[in-house]
Amino acid sequence: MPQQSDESALIADIINKYRNIDGPCLPIFHGLQEHFGYVPAAAIPMVADSLNLSRAEVHGIVTFYKDFKSEPQGRHHVKLCRAESCQAVGCDSLIDVARKQLGIDFDQTTADGLVTLEPVFCLGNCALSPAAMIDDKVYGRLDQTRFQSLLNGLRDAGAAS
Repeated sequence: MPQQSDESALIADIINKYRNIDGPCLPIFHGLQEHFGYVPAAAIPMVADSLNLSRAEVHGIVTFYKDFKSEPQGRHHVKLCRAESCQAVGCDSLIDVARKQLGIDFDQTTADGLVTLEPVFCLGNCALSPAAMIDDKVYGRLDQTRFQSLLNGLRDAGAAS
């Protein structure tokens, strides 16, 4: 139980930080996501009450934006581009590599909490397709071997920490 009250207090602090600005909902959710790595379910009714919105409205906002997560995410985020340019030059083979090597599918996190795999529909790196983003770094002209090496690097870094 103490953990729940600590979480609630942190959520309340974040809500209070942004509640009096114009259009506070998105800044509140960004603050929650930045702090927790996702938007905790307990935050929905608290945000609704604080902003005088229905829980359905608040839930709708959180679920509308793909970048807001409702569950803890991996320490590393691998985003594979699925846009036309990347498809034309073989991103499907990278998807196969990721699924096999990580043992997960899109929008899932490895059991050890190390990696979350997400599809994206353009990284703005079309001239260097196929592309992926790992954490905040974009990689272009990926082939299976280079991509496997990048994923292994995540595993190696996770084992070291």
